[in-house]
Amino acid sequence: MVSTNDAIAPQALAEKRISLYNISWQTYETISNALGDRSSPRLTYYGDTLEITTFSELHETASELIGDFVEILVEKADLNIKSLGSTTLNRPDLRAGAEPDKCYYIQNEPLVRGRTVDLKTDPPPDLVVEIDITHTDINKKALYQQMGVNEFWRYDGRTLTLYHLQGGNYQEVQTSPTFSWVPKETLYRFLRDCAEQGETQAKRTFRNWVREQIQLLGTNG
Repeated sequence: MVSTNDAIAPQALAEKRISLYNISWQTYETISNALGDRSSPRLTYYGDTLEITTFSELHETASELIGDFVEILVEKADLNIKSLGSTTLNRPDLRAGAEPDKCYYIQNEPLVRGRTVDLKTDPPPDLVVEIDITHTDINKKALYQQMGVNEFWRYDGRTLTLYHLQGGNYQEVQTSPTFSWVPKETLYRFLRDCAEQGETQAKRTFRNWVREQIQLLGTNG
């Protein structure tokens, strides 16, 4: 059975998805290997469902800017990071595979520094970001929870939802456990500034804000 999500609403322009049901892990691997290294389409597999997605400018712009947001925070907080972008995260033992918009090692960065990650032996990424402006048939919250990803951000074009893995289950939180001093509204302001002022000026403003917050934390600490 195949379904397509191609609604008339403008938001639907962000992603086009095709969902294939009752797909075996072997079939998913065959399709993934046949496509090889590429930026699009992107595959997600979970619960015997394979979703094939292509993206428009709306999706890609949000993905890149949220990636910039994370990297500025990491840089100014003097943290190390290993960025995997949309690297395929395959867990055959869980029958789960994903190519998230962004994924990062931060807390566990020293464990994977300078080499290729192998999820058979390495921990999962510390932070995964997904942009899902249109409906997806994949339960990504359950997927990344089962993979053991500590922090999962999901942005639907309007709202950023943050999940933190606690006791093996995701709990929705209002601030990132990695960047607990950064209100969620800061991202909305950054995205708005990018649209209104241009990305270069918005990044400059955000870097200055982050620097000021870190100085305040140091003073109050």
